[in-house]
Amino acid sequence: MLPAGVETDVPLSRFTTIGTGGLAQYLAEPNEELALLAMLRWAEQQELQIAVIGLGSNLLPADTGFAGLVLRLAGALAGIEVTATGATVGGGAPLAAVVRKVGDAGLAGFEFACAIPGTIGGAVRMNAGAYGYELKNALVSVTICSAAGVRHARADELGLTYRHSNLEPGEIVTQATLALAPGDAAAIKALVRDYQGRRSAAQPRKARTFGSVFKNPPGEQTSGQLLEACGLKGYTVGGARISEKHANFIENFANATSADVLAVMVEARRRAREQFGVELEHEVQTLGAIVIPPA
Repeated sequence: MLPAGVETDVPLSRFTTIGTGGLAQYLAEPNEELALLAMLRWAEQQELQIAVIGLGSNLLPADTGFAGLVLRLAGALAGIEVTATGATVGGGAPLAAVVRKVGDAGLAGFEFACAIPGTIGGAVRMNAGAYGYELKNALVSVTICSAAGVRHARADELGLTYRHSNLEPGEIVTQATLALAPGDAAAIKALVRDYQGRRSAAQPRKARTFGSVFKNPPGEQTSGQLLEACGLKGYTVGGARISEKHANFIENFANATSADVLAVMVEARRRAREQFGVELEHEVQTLGAIVIPPA
C-alpha cells in the first residue's frame, strides 16, 4: 500500500526547468518531517531509489524516467524563519524567496543566491555559488533526514568544496541555519538588483534551460568562454541547442528530449578537449538511466 501523498507515473518534464524527462515511478511532496520519514522508510522496504528534485533547475532526467521515489519538499519543509542573526530555512525553500525575506529584514550576506535558481537543500548538496560567494560562506548547520532517521551536522562536517558536499544518496537536507550580518535593506536590495541585471545581460532568461552545464575548469577561462571559442553558440541537436547568449547554457527550444541535450553536452566536451586540451566536468545532475560518457 502506498503511503499517503505518493502518486504513480508522474511526468518529470513537469518538474524540471529544461522540460525533458520520462515518468517518475512514484512522486510525492511531503510537507513535514514525519511524512517524509515514513516515505523514506517505505521506499527502503520496497528497495526503491530516492531522488529529491527541488525546483528541478539543475537536473537532466532520462527519457525513460526514474524507477524509484522522487521527492519535492513542501509546506513546513520549505518554510523560512528569519532571526536576528540569520535564518532557519526548510530544504525545499527557493533561494530567491530566502534572498527576498532576509533582505527585507536588513540581513546581508546572501545576495549572491538571487542568481541561483534552486532550493536551499540542493544548494547545500552542491555548495552552490555565484559572484565569488558559496553557500558555505553563510551556512552554519543542517538537519538531514534518511531512512535511518534524522541527524544534525555542522557546515564544516559536510566537506563543502567547489560544487561538492559529502552528503550521501538518500540523505535529504530538510533544514539549514544561515548566519548573516546586519545591513542596510536598501543597499541589500540594490546589490540584488545589480546581480539580477548582470545575470539577465549574460544568460538566457526566457528559454528553458537547467542553468550552467559545466563547472568552470582551472585557469582563467570559464567553461562558457571556452565553448564560445570552440564556435559552439547555436550548435543544435534535435530540439536542444547551445545558447547564442551564453555557451555554457543549453536551451530546449523545440520539444527537446534528454537524449538531444546529452548529445549536445557530449559534443561540447569533445570540442573543448580537442581544441584546448580541457576536460570539462558537468555541473548538471542526472536522474535515471542516463549516463554522460567520460571524456
